[in-house]
Amino acid sequence: MIDAFDLQAIDTLQLKKTVEWHQGPYNVSQDGFLQHVEENHYCNFELWHEEDRARRDDKGCRFVYQAKRNIDAWNQKRNDLIEKMDRWLVEDLPDMPNDIAMNSETPGMVIDRLSILTLKAYHMKEEAQRESAHRSQRDRCTEKLDIIRRQHADLFEALELLMDDAFKGKRGFRVYSQFKMYNDPALNPELYEKI
Repeated sequence: MIDAFDLQAIDTLQLKKTVEWHQGPYNVSQDGFLQHVEENHYCNFELWHEEDRARRDDKGCRFVYQAKRNIDAWNQKRNDLIEKMDRWLVEDLPDMPNDIAMNSETPGMVIDRLSILTLKAYHMKEEAQRESAHRSQRDRCTEKLDIIRRQHADLFEALELLMDDAFKGKRGFRVYSQFKMYNDPALNPELYEKI
């Protein structure tokens, strides 16, 4: 069962892995639900850096093309893992009453957003401490870092409340499939109608 202690473990895992992966290779270190959390966070980690690479204008079109392909692949994996987290949680919850209020954002979606905020905080802190940046820029980054941390805390609290309500049968959620069409040659007209 996912309880408040486990939610803290999610936060700790995302923080720890962000630092580790910037220093060395990725290895799966968790199992069960936390493995899905870790794999989702790794997708966001890779997405973050691919997005940075895609903005290079000195490497040529092929470089940017490959970065975009990598972004599409990581994004698909990321969305698949959000659904896996939600399926895992739905199976762990008591049966939801038919008249229960449904949350528009699922726990998997929130965990994914927490992952992104964790990465954003890590990189904003780097910028706030970068000695080659002008002092005014470092000060702006420090202010942004404070806001990111507040957003993270607010979102984490919202996840705690959602899970508490879900286990009490006060509020529910469904597994929302993303049905990404752009990666599917049978659903993307640019792919199935190409000459």
